[in-house]
Amino acid sequence: AMVYFSESTAVHMTSALLMGLFWQQSGWLAHDFIHHQVFKQRKYGDLMGIFQGNVMQGYSMQWWKNKHNGHHAVPNLHNTSAITTDGDPDIDTMPLLAWSLKQAQSFRELNASGKDSAFVKFMIKWQAFTYFPILLLARLSWLNESFKTAFRLGASSKNAKVEMERKGLQYPIIEKIGIVLHYTWVLALASGFGTFGLTKSLAYFFTANCSCGLFLALVFGLGHNGMATYDAETRPDFWKLQVTTTRNITGGHGFPQFFVDWLCGGLQYQVDHHLFPMIPRHNLAKCHTLVESFCKEWGVKYHEADLVDGTMEVLQHLSKVSDDFLVDMIKEFPAM
Repeated sequence: AMVYFSESTAVHMTSALLMGLFWQQSGWLAHDFIHHQVFKQRKYGDLMGIFQGNVMQGYSMQWWKNKHNGHHAVPNLHNTSAITTDGDPDIDTMPLLAWSLKQAQSFRELNASGKDSAFVKFMIKWQAFTYFPILLLARLSWLNESFKTAFRLGASSKNAKVEMERKGLQYPIIEKIGIVLHYTWVLALASGFGTFGLTKSLAYFFTANCSCGLFLALVFGLGHNGMATYDAETRPDFWKLQVTTTRNITGGHGFPQFFVDWLCGGLQYQVDHHLFPMIPRHNLAKCHTLVESFCKEWGVKYHEADLVDGTMEVLQHLSKVSDDFLVDMIKEFPAM
């Protein structure tokens, strides 16, 4: 309505930001459905996931399932090497971001010299500053991976490739139709239903998509980024792995709890969700009380932070990894 009935560019760009927020909230609904928190029959959850994911957001349900199942199985677990994909896909962010010194150094094995490339050195050095700009591009990357998955043009990881070769798409026709419908209505909207010029259409498209990437990644980044990371051989048992790698989000710094609950779509209880991923979001608060009590009883670290403090923890963690990386690099390769 803001695009169709208004001639104001400011109103149009505001609607683009609201579209980014709509996609974020659709993401939480798709998350609920595909985790099978709503229907007893999984087929109905999958089909609603395709509606909220493919049609509304442009994300392939199959791509998301493969990626998200891997994340839930091994949160914040490193790949065993730079060429493997046996860790958490959500922290498989090299060479753009590193969440530990080991991960920052992992690309050395790809170079014959055993040294870090100039690009890796630059990105790790400044990662606390490039973090948010990278988040702006996150949705565009996910759209690309989803399109390739839905139309069998490639796989986002070796695990996804194996799954596709063994099983194929669960709903091959509906997935494709959903993606086509998404781009049909999005391109119509981004063009102002044919009234915008090319520059304004692109500005609308990128404003909506980049703002959504930030809104989405900010929430699930707070859920895990800056928390403990593990190697496969040193990871704790399932319970401790899920709890120690995860951060809950609370109200604070002027953000009331009801706003946090709405913005995060249930993922403010990330710890509890990871332990019991099929519990509907409206029951997570009750679950939280029990989980927190259990963790205190058994001495397992249970961490919570508000939106501001949590974001600062993430940036401080990135900065610490950068500092450790630079110090270690100087020790290994001292000036002659």
